[in-house]
Amino acid sequence: MPQFTGPEPPRNGFKDWTHKETGAAMIKIQHPEFEMYSSSIHARSGVACADCHMPYVRDGAVKVSDHWVRSPLTNINQACQTCHKQDEQELKGRVTLIQNRTAELTRQTETALLAAMDAINAAKAAGASDDQLKDALQLIRRGQIRWDFVFSENSTGFHSPQESARILANAIDFARQAQLAAVQATPKK
Repeated sequence: MPQFTGPEPPRNGFKDWTHKETGAAMIKIQHPEFEMYSSSIHARSGVACADCHMPYVRDGAVKVSDHWVRSPLTNINQACQTCHKQDEQELKGRVTLIQNRTAELTRQTETALLAAMDAINAAKAAGASDDQLKDALQLIRRGQIRWDFVFSENSTGFHSPQESARILANAIDFARQAQLAAVQATPKK
């Protein structure tokens, strides 16, 4: 199975929206859950989405798939413990750890993106043209789409913790490169 490499903005100029302050052409990620899940240990182990999100339940003597799609944390016994033999608190603790680490990386990414936006806006205020800021605007677009990919994914990193961390690290890197490019494009007085 090829490794998922994360989102990349189309190079044909497509955009979903234009950032109000920076003027950067942006893309809004829509439902990236499957792509993130595809790089997970669960996918490699043959576990389907329904195995965790719609686990089997008993209806009398019949075993059926639960048709209430929900977080596995609401039904750890049926959703997780059929495969994982750890107790419920240990499983919840692992999920919480992964989600807290991803949330912290998400906040760090947001800080880097905001710093890049501030640098772009400062460069514009100092007289930098869109052409001079072309690299900064492309870099912030690349950082933002990666942040949005993880942020929009709905598992706060759980579906694929290492891939979420890798994508957010790339987002931080692109945001900081955008910030540097904006500072370098700022006209000197």
